[in-house]
Amino acid sequence: MVTGAAGFLGSHLVERLINEGHDVIGVDNLFTGARANLRSFSHSEQFEFIRHDVTFPLYIEVDGIFNLACPASPIQYQKNPVQTFKTSVHGAINMLGLAKRTGARFLQASTSEIYGDPIDSPQSEEYWGNVNPIGIRACYDEGKRAAETLTFDYHRQFGLDVRVARIFNTYGPRMAPDDGRVVSNFIVQALRGSPLTVYGDGSQSRSFCYVSDLIDGLIKLFFTEKVHGPINLGNPTPINMKALAQEVISLTRSSSKIEYRKLPQDDPKQREPDISKAKSLLGWVPIVDRTTGITNTISYFKQVLSVK
Repeated sequence: MVTGAAGFLGSHLVERLINEGHDVIGVDNLFTGARANLRSFSHSEQFEFIRHDVTFPLYIEVDGIFNLACPASPIQYQKNPVQTFKTSVHGAINMLGLAKRTGARFLQASTSEIYGDPIDSPQSEEYWGNVNPIGIRACYDEGKRAAETLTFDYHRQFGLDVRVARIFNTYGPRMAPDDGRVVSNFIVQALRGSPLTVYGDGSQSRSFCYVSDLIDGLIKLFFTEKVHGPINLGNPTPINMKALAQEVISLTRSSSKIEYRKLPQDDPKQREPDISKAKSLLGWVPIVDRTTGITNTISYFKQVLSVK
């Protein structure tokens, strides 16, 4: 079972699992997910969709759970911060309870956001983070931290077979044009000929992982025995936001300019994963370079926006 199945990452994960021969139940309340993301496999006999909110219990029989349900971009999760926190915490409680009842293996999709505005860089799994617990991003940051706590408490108290993946910035086809994430923002703005909005002076850096690499990492983590995590999954090559904007303008051959705006509250200055554990324990490294990944994503958005 994949929760958040109609989302950006969830739909790619469902598709990969189906292609590898698994029967998959996709669960989503469509708060931020889209039915269009399920189109390529919605009629497969290996797939069943259930519209359901994970903040309520679900009673079905499964042998594995990928818990990806939660709005993931700042614009999305700040629209309804209470619901975002409930999705992370109540959702984890309900899905862990389902795993306990059925004996299913459980993977919690966590996030690099649990590191907050990190003082240490690159961020290793041993770093405890620098999070503002009452800031505007806390509904997501602290919600995911609480979900990690619950996951490992179920492992220690009940012997549940768990995995925790800390997912760093990921991009690729099926991102929503209006989700507010920087790669999709820049590409959509460039294709429309609008200014690319860079917050602050553009010196803050991120590391971007293409979606196919991230899905490889999730699957390897889930099916690798005796590795519980947390495990960082992301591309360890950072780029600052000004350079990324210039790169997108170049790859789209856009005439757009860069427009600078005020930096949002608690926006991290740097985000770079230490993926040593993923390399040694899973044999995983990202293989899609940023130019290839962004070019593929541009092609997708050209279709979505009907841009030549």
